[in-house]
Amino acid sequence: MRVFFIGFGQAGGKIVDMFLAQDRKLGSTSFRGIVINTARTDLMGVKYIPMEDRLLIGQTMVKGHGVGTDNVTGAKVAADEIDTIINAIDRRGTHDVDAFVVCAGLGGGTGSGGAPVLCRHLKRIYREPVYALGIIPAPEEGRLYSLNAARSLSTLVNEADNVIVFDNSAWKNDGESVKSAFDRLNEEIVRRFGVLFRAGEVSKFGVGEMVVDSSEIINTLRGGGISSVGYAISEALPKGGKSSSKSSGGLLGGLLGKKDKRQEPHVDITSTEDKSAKIIGLVRRAMLGRLTLPCDYSTAERALVLVAGPPTELDRKGVEKSKSWVEENIAGVEVRGGDYPVDSGYVAAVVLLATIGNAPRIRELMELAKEAKEEVVRSRERATSSMFEEGIDPLFE
Repeated sequence: MRVFFIGFGQAGGKIVDMFLAQDRKLGSTSFRGIVINTARTDLMGVKYIPMEDRLLIGQTMVKGHGVGTDNVTGAKVAADEIDTIINAIDRRGTHDVDAFVVCAGLGGGTGSGGAPVLCRHLKRIYREPVYALGIIPAPEEGRLYSLNAARSLSTLVNEADNVIVFDNSAWKNDGESVKSAFDRLNEEIVRRFGVLFRAGEVSKFGVGEMVVDSSEIINTLRGGGISSVGYAISEALPKGGKSSSKSSGGLLGGLLGKKDKRQEPHVDITSTEDKSAKIIGLVRRAMLGRLTLPCDYSTAERALVLVAGPPTELDRKGVEKSKSWVEENIAGVEVRGGDYPVDSGYVAAVVLLATIGNAPRIRELMELAKEAKEEVVRSRERATSSMFEEGIDPLFE
């Protein structure tokens, strides 16, 4: 799948930078992208994106110092300079793109304000689907960040074709500060979506027996709303002929990462158990384990199952049974899936749960937005009442 990433704001820019670094490391050309920011120092912090693909906006308004946590100003700057942004995207090339993915942290100012504006205009101009990858802040990051995320998300779900959410609070380890966790959380994001968006690529093994191409992903996400992704990885495979890779995992191993005790348990697929059962076990763990957005998976309207690994470890029957199991456990009946053969020392399963109906963290954010809006109304009413008491007509003040 050929994806055009747009990183909006500091968090979004770092994530897109990591996607393109991964692409370069794997010798692939599936991903391209630009980063946009109102702060000059944040643009200088990315490493792999050429200077011509780093766009500083809002210089007249904020002089390159950023908008802070003011996402209203972030939205205004994006709207004022949307032509400049679209021109930068066109210069990078869009003729062979399958989808746009706008990446942004939703708790700050630039990304949370600008991402919905950009999604709206991308959908107006291009025929390709426009998805948002939104990172919502942990509660301990502060009420203002949560309020920004609530406002941004409520707009973003109406502007993007689908919003895939990553919840920082679900991934931060006990006792770990959010700041120190950022790089690790970004790696988790890039690992999961890197595997998903690369489905259908041709490797030295050719294509999968059950190919998951861009149309499968697009059809899964077409219902809009909010989506979540699950992921599970096996133990390292034995070297005796199952993979030509080194223990690091070769092409996909580098993409998946190594065993980490902080992640959900890995599945041992080196036993004599048949391959179908091993794959089903991986898919179950991917869906029942830690999702990018904790949610009631049974409320998903559609799903996509992707199993990636060495051809000798992939099994059509296992993928089919996994799809059937997922279908039995979600609200909808549309479950797509397939395999992705690569040179790897691991097997991984990715489950995309699309259009989720129940996610507690999202409900909390929406309640927060509702309370904040009601508080603004009450404040205005109190101010108006006070002016009348003082004999001032607010209509003429």
